[in-house]
Amino acid sequence: MPNIVDGLREMMTESTSSEPASHGSARICRGCWDQMHMPIPIGGPLALPFRAFGITRSKMNPDICTICERSFQYVKKQRQITVDATILFADIRGFTDLSERIEAVLLSEIVSRFQDRCAQAIWAHNGIVNKQMGDGLMAIFNFPIVSKDHAAAAILAAQEIQRNCAAALSGLALDALSGRTLGVGVGIHSGEVQIGEFSSFRSDFTAIGGVVNQAARLESQAAAGEILISAETAAKAPELVTGAETRMLALKGIEQPVQARVLVKR
Repeated sequence: MPNIVDGLREMMTESTSSEPASHGSARICRGCWDQMHMPIPIGGPLALPFRAFGITRSKMNPDICTICERSFQYVKKQRQITVDATILFADIRGFTDLSERIEAVLLSEIVSRFQDRCAQAIWAHNGIVNKQMGDGLMAIFNFPIVSKDHAAAAILAAQEIQRNCAAALSGLALDALSGRTLGVGVGIHSGEVQIGEFSSFRSDFTAIGGVVNQAARLESQAAAGEILISAETAAKAPELVTGAETRMLALKGIEQPVQARVLVKR
């Protein structure tokens, strides 16, 4: 029977390896390790005792655990923290109109494909799916998995979302859409966000603040197939927005026009 200490040491070595790993393959929780340097097994035989206590892979990202998801105060020793992060919102364009034209079974299939393809792209770039809102979602990059290049990670995830969703949704609901194809709009913004527990009856964390609001506003202005990237995010990953169109936007709740870079699905 393997020594537990040796097993944990091996798992910690794997977790800090520079080699990229596919999402869902981590053997210890990457969030607990990055935030507390605590090796919580979520894969392999050492994870079995933890599962008995309800500690399993999180639905936010399979490379983190339910401690990260549901026990924020235990992880951070406080109710809220301020983190430099990148926030991504994605939404199916024209979904409300579409929902009035097609049957519930097909509508459910569209939402399922969208959420699945978005999650796969976000996880592949070390983000978490923090909220799912029917035909939309919100993702956080740089917490609880620490990512130095979180702005670039969010942009790459957005591009993958556009590719994946275009392929997955192609051909669905064509009759109801009168020849139009389904598309996704994405908005991304970076800066300091407040992350923590903001409810007395829910222990899972979320992010709030002006950065979150602006990311949501950008997404609301994105046409099908577009990714609207704030100037702050673009400045952190200039190599990914070279040659992108610049667009000035009037966003709800923001007095001054906001500059955004526009990437389109290719």
